Amino acid sequence: MVWRNREDLESLAAARLKDIRELEARGKLGNRERLAIPLQEMPVQDPHERVKNVGEVALGYGENQARLEAERCLSCRDAPCIEGCPVQVPIPRFIAEFRKGGYAAAAAIIKENNLLPAVCGRVCPQENQCQARCTLGKSLKSVEKAVSIGRLERFLADWERESGAAALPELSPPTGRRVAVVGSGPAGLTAAADLARAGHGVTVFEAFHRPGGVMVYGIPEFRLPKSIVEAEVSALGRLGVVFETNFLVGRTRTVRELLDEDGYDALFIGAGAGLPRFLGVPGENLVGVSSANEYLTRANLMKAYDPRRAATPIYNSRVVAVVGGGNVAMDAARMALRLGAEEVHIVYRRGPEEMPARAEEIDHAREEGVEFDYLRNPVRIVGDKDGRVTGLELRKYELGASDASGRRSPVALPGSEYLFPCDTVIAALGNDANPLLVRTTGNLKADDRGRIIVDGEQRSSLDRVYAGGDTVLGAATVILAMGEGRKAAAAINRLLKP
Repeated sequence: MVWRNREDLESLAAARLKDIRELEARGKLGNRERLAIPLQEMPVQDPHERVKNVGEVALGYGENQARLEAERCLSCRDAPCIEGCPVQVPIPRFIAEFRKGGYAAAAAIIKENNLLPAVCGRVCPQENQCQARCTLGKSLKSVEKAVSIGRLERFLADWERESGAAALPELSPPTGRRVAVVGSGPAGLTAAADLARAGHGVTVFEAFHRPGGVMVYGIPEFRLPKSIVEAEVSALGRLGVVFETNFLVGRTRTVRELLDEDGYDALFIGAGAGLPRFLGVPGENLVGVSSANEYLTRANLMKAYDPRRAATPIYNSRVVAVVGGGNVAMDAARMALRLGAEEVHIVYRRGPEEMPARAEEIDHAREEGVEFDYLRNPVRIVGDKDGRVTGLELRKYELGASDASGRRSPVALPGSEYLFPCDTVIAALGNDANPLLVRTTGNLKADDRGRIIVDGEQRSSLDRVYAGGDTVLGAATVILAMGEGRKAAAAINRLLKP
């Protein structure tokens, strides 16, 4: 692939935009012409350079690129893209305003439904949501050619933040009611924002020393700079939301104590899914084995990538095997390269077509030098006399019939085991909900994987207690968690309405 810098891409976009304006002036800019506008390539750091730093890989559209990409939208009346958005952002409306040059107005339209556009524009799987429904993509018979809604959202959010044009939403008069929010991840922040808008006093309780949840401990700096999360949290502070960090609900105070003794009128649980799943094979207690959750928390939240400023211990790896095929596996593998590993392998028990990670993340990992070992799964982890990892025994697989997920199931090949030499194994098999809240809260019902059970309005089995996000869904996406936070906030607002 030829790597073109942002300036070159901007220059090409400017020339094409000039042609579009000429067609528009002559009244000849219709859907046929819009279909011919090329999808705008995302400027990125050169892979040979970016593996040496934790700076953001995707650099974002320049202004000409963003304006040209917006011209690709067909402004469909039925707007199927909105149906694909978990928080129902009015996509054609914000794009239409952006086309007219109303950048601030376009950003405000997005924030009617999505208060974290800079985050969602970077990490949400738009190709499986809004862009999957895009009429343009269907017309061109490829979702990859749909309008880049997420990239436009990111451009506007970044423009608003960098220009200082961000305006706070209007707040309703104070109601005198107080709501506790447990967890400051996407679900908790979204719920807190909507509750504050309604005039309630909102306190967010965060177990870690910094707010942001998975956005600060799980997603690497090279995908989501922490300064962006800090800006979003700061905006909530200006709405009057109070953040209590180093506060572990279930230990510092229980849910019942917050409601019955501390006087909160309602409580939302958005504590995420922080309990990692492991491989379940012999050797998992060897030195050099960790969950992706721990590995990324040390690297991201505790800044192990910057040893000059942070004294965070992290295992010094040479050859790394990351077991799993989701976005977290890609994050862990790419972070391992940046932490100095000479060789990093993704070990995945299915094939490339079944891999759940975003295509963009897989492409970036491959460009950076991550190797993919498909149709493999661990049998055991091998160590030396000192208890340190020396290898991973893998078994080969082939694909059989489709399972309930719609993906073809891996079928083991007897006698195919072999030893893969490595010194580090990272398990990236997903997370379950932390059981602490359920264990310390009587009558709070959860399923057999610890996920809190809720009804269609995010109500739990306890009066005045609501839940949403990964603590209900299991490990999911930022935007799905936000959707549940919005739904819960709306239900709480109805509950507390005078």
